[in-house]
Amino acid sequence: MPSFHYPVPPVCEITPRHLFMSRRAALLGVGSAVAAGIVGNGVSRAAAPPEAVLARGWPAQQAPTPKKDVLSYNNFYEFGTDKSDPAELSGDFKPRPWSVVVDGLVDNPRTWDIDALIKQFGQQERLYRMRCVEAWSMVVPWLGFELGALLRAAAPKAGARYVAFTSVVRPAEMPGQRGGLFSLKWPYVEGLRLDEALHPLTLLATGVYGEPLPNQSGAPIRLVVPWKYGFKSIKSITRITLTDQQPPTSWNQMAPNEYGFYANVNPMVDHPRWSQASEQIIGEGSLFSAARKPTELFNGYGQQVAGLYKTMDLRKEF
Repeated sequence: MPSFHYPVPPVCEITPRHLFMSRRAALLGVGSAVAAGIVGNGVSRAAAPPEAVLARGWPAQQAPTPKKDVLSYNNFYEFGTDKSDPAELSGDFKPRPWSVVVDGLVDNPRTWDIDALIKQFGQQERLYRMRCVEAWSMVVPWLGFELGALLRAAAPKAGARYVAFTSVVRPAEMPGQRGGLFSLKWPYVEGLRLDEALHPLTLLATGVYGEPLPNQSGAPIRLVVPWKYGFKSIKSITRITLTDQQPPTSWNQMAPNEYGFYANVNPMVDHPRWSQASEQIIGEGSLFSAARKPTELFNGYGQQVAGLYKTMDLRKEF
């Protein structure tokens, strides 16, 4: 498997947007070596000064989304369907104590305490774009570790081809799981191909903006797959199972014609009810004039991940 790593600077070195915009003209004069180092998942401190540590985006660069927006504008249907529900209705949720089971087609199955996981695999800082299937986007500075590190420790058996994820079920603490006019089947489940799961960009996030994950963001541990629509990044994970069969996924079960198993960001494949050609930038513009930008294939991570799908028809296997 690939051994390359994408270094990302500490969150404290990510320039706030207002400072970035005031220095943008100066940055345009930065040499091509620095400019070439700027990528969507961050740059090393050796490659560019802190003011260049930005996610590639719109209009020329895109700074991290304001923390208040990242923490208040969420899809987490276990707490409700409105964007504000997760922040407002997750106060009773208890992310400690917590354990994650890793099982299935592995030589080393184990149940991990969340704090033992963090101690074992550490926390890196990753600045990633996030694109929702609803055609809005953010840029989020995560803390976490590569899922691949955990999977390699589990030692997948030869027949393992997929990784299945299961979220928590606690209706007493998660009002969205108590039913209503709209309800997914619980627990929320997701899945990746094993090669996708082992890719260095695939993250198990344990924090955001330099702090532990808050409840509304998927505490205490969630998946982040930046080249796929956000619903693939399952929150509050309790089990990771390696299997030889493609696992069921919640939104694909709910509406298979709208939400495919792969869910790679693709501006050429519209949702049946809206275009995916562009996206609203959360935290930009105003209520009456939302900022938008063209959507990029694989959310801009094509250089890193396109090879995973070179034999696939991305219009049919969406």
